[in-house]
Amino acid sequence: MSGVRIPHRALVMRPKQYNKKYIQKKDARGKIYIYGKHALMEALRNTPRVIRKVFLAPDLRDTELRILLEKNNIPTSTLTKDSGKDLVGRDTVHQGVIATMDPSALLISLDDFLKTLDVKTNPAVAVLGEVQDPHNVGAIIRSAAAFGLSAVLIPEHNQAGITGAVVKTSAGMVFRIPLVSIGNVNNTLNVLKEKGFWIYGLAMDGKTSLGTDVFDAPSAFVIGNEGAGIREKTLDTCDVILKIPMHSRTESLNAAVSAAVVFYEWSRKHPEAL
Repeated sequence: MSGVRIPHRALVMRPKQYNKKYIQKKDARGKIYIYGKHALMEALRNTPRVIRKVFLAPDLRDTELRILLEKNNIPTSTLTKDSGKDLVGRDTVHQGVIATMDPSALLISLDDFLKTLDVKTNPAVAVLGEVQDPHNVGAIIRSAAAFGLSAVLIPEHNQAGITGAVVKTSAGMVFRIPLVSIGNVNNTLNVLKEKGFWIYGLAMDGKTSLGTDVFDAPSAFVIGNEGAGIREKTLDTCDVILKIPMHSRTESLNAAVSAAVVFYEWSRKHPEAL
């Protein structure tokens, strides 16, 4: 892709308050609880350093899980019915497995990530722009991993961080794809531009239809807030505003679904990433 960058503007809905119940709080030491055998197995196979302690139901029969815990010298404790409710809530399906995790150990800096990235291969990254539902964050991470993206960039502020719900929804992909901690989104996009990236904003009334771009340069896909969309200044920083063609009976798609559709289209142009 060549030529002068000409940002495109898209109209976005007026910001509204998002339901804060989805933002899971961390304790004073920064640990969170993850749950379910699949999520824990992914962590133990890929990034065991993030796991601090594991609570196991006394009737749990999983030899491989116990071998991995012993191999990585991770302390365990008995998980009772009442303690499970206290740790992750009454309605959470934890399968008799709950672990404490240090989410900061999963995150790397932008500088460290860029040092390892070969931009000559025209990679793609996802940039979260104040996505506040952890289920959306987890689904976006899962789709990014599935379609061969190189990383998911996560702002430090006004953004759902790595929580138990994110880990669960990602199907453990938080332990497989690089997660990059960033500060200001606009500053980050400008850094990516200096590295040769073209910046794509996802908006329902974008000027460029998905499927018309060949994605022949490194690509950064910005996914905005569930209610307000992408901030206006961030839209001004974008090179292209993408829209997904859809039937007139449907006004819009969920943020995570939109991201998955765009990632899939990018992967069709880059089968070597799969």
